[in-house]
Amino acid sequence: MILRITEQLDVPLRERNQLLLAGGYAPAYPMRSFDEPELASVRAALRKVLAGHDPYPAVVVNRYWEMLDANSAVSLLISDVASSLLEPPVNVLRLTLHPDGLAPRITNLAEWRARLLGQLERRVLATNDPRLAALLEELRSYPGEDGPAPSATSVVLPMKVLVDGVELSFFSIAASVETAYDVTVEELVIESFYPADARTAEVLRARG
Repeated sequence: MILRITEQLDVPLRERNQLLLAGGYAPAYPMRSFDEPELASVRAALRKVLAGHDPYPAVVVNRYWEMLDANSAVSLLISDVASSLLEPPVNVLRLTLHPDGLAPRITNLAEWRARLLGQLERRVLATNDPRLAALLEELRSYPGEDGPAPSATSVVLPMKVLVDGVELSFFSIAASVETAYDVTVEELVIESFYPADARTAEVLRARG
């Protein structure tokens, strides 16, 4: 009964397992490490997607926005961030908003910060996950203010970041594995960044 209800409500697999445990049942969905042999085909597929997205940046992240894989174009964005932020597990939200990370080079930091914190806050409310709540509290403590919401005439909210003194502009698209029956795989997200203007596309193609 619990499984049928949670399937109809499209409850995430991790939370389905928690509900089963609360009801006195064993978890129904496995949760393997990303590095385990059983996920080799998934890792290979994700790497093909990442490689195919070059020369534009793309990363694979888990439930906690920890970077599990990335393509070569990501190095363009993170070349001068503090080495401590690149020690595994690299958290892409921390990397983006930390004053020793990308934040000083993001020219629309207030807007981008508001977007990321809002996204994290919604996930905290949906999951009640204490680890996510702790991350949200940490990120809110960083210097900076949240910016206004995008105007009604905006097409996308870009991230505008200085790279070697040139402002590049990106918007992102997130994708996931829709047929996952493993908790880890279901929580994987590919975040792909695309040029939001012609100059950014030209710079990235030239570097690629």
